[in-house]
Amino acid sequence: MPQNTVVKNKVVIAKPFVKWAGGKGNLLQKLEALLPADFDDLQNVTYIEPFVGGGAMLFHMLNNHKNIKKVVINDINADLIRCYQLLANTPHVLIDRLKNIEHNYYSVIFPSRKELYYAYREQYNSDGIHPDERAALFIFLNRTCFNGLYRVNAAGKFNVPYGRYKKPIICNEELIMADHHLLNSVELVIRKPGDYKFVRQNLSKSNMNFVYFDPPYRPLSATSSFKEYSNNPFEDRQQEELKYFCDRLSAQNCLIMQSNSDSKTENGDSYFEELYVGYDIQRILVSRFINADPEKRKKLTEVVIRNY
Repeated sequence: MPQNTVVKNKVVIAKPFVKWAGGKGNLLQKLEALLPADFDDLQNVTYIEPFVGGGAMLFHMLNNHKNIKKVVINDINADLIRCYQLLANTPHVLIDRLKNIEHNYYSVIFPSRKELYYAYREQYNSDGIHPDERAALFIFLNRTCFNGLYRVNAAGKFNVPYGRYKKPIICNEELIMADHHLLNSVELVIRKPGDYKFVRQNLSKSNMNFVYFDPPYRPLSATSSFKEYSNNPFEDRQQEELKYFCDRLSAQNCLIMQSNSDSKTENGDSYFEELYVGYDIQRILVSRFINADPEKRKKLTEVVIRNY
């Protein structure tokens, strides 16, 4: 059963605390169906997610598979990782800071909140701000910016415009506590932000390791690239490095699942079928909602790459 918190007769189920471009929230049942058939029969599973992002898959796996006893997560976004650290260890620090931001935000009449948004964005982009305050501002900006995007410029500064939401939920205390309780139900290792390869140091030597990769997607075409996570490129060389890393994990008997785009080569062939020869590749139909024009939001196929 999903981990939850009961608040005034309302059940709050643990789930992502931020919006995330490319999140897996509406694909969870399809990904669930592609897990190993005997997954729930495995004992004391270590679940590893090196590109955790908003954590839709993480929370789903913990809510639905109680044989997961250890979790290792990582992401290149330092502020996102700090949010997970606060969620897991000191959620009230995050709640207090968010409540203060929320109070200031709602104390301003709606049309003027735009100015406050940009003031907080400038504060977030400044140097010397406390990591806990940056984490709270990260969530505030995620909840109030346009489409919940995370995008930075060449200098690494967050530059998403104001979202014009009238009643955004900035401090969701019940959800934060539900997430806290769920993350505390397992042995949790939060790697420092950076290279995903470091998660290899936390592989279980005695129990099964299941690794879910959700890296920055390869563009479908040469003109469709969108860096929604950071100003660090994840190009073909990085996709190839990830494949070799998957090979190393496979040699250590890790179970691997990866999501990526159904990208084509210049010749029109499947990029990932060529790269991941010997792996199982399934295609799933997805809807993506990043485009600002609703008429251009359409269903596409993605690939799910498995070594089982």
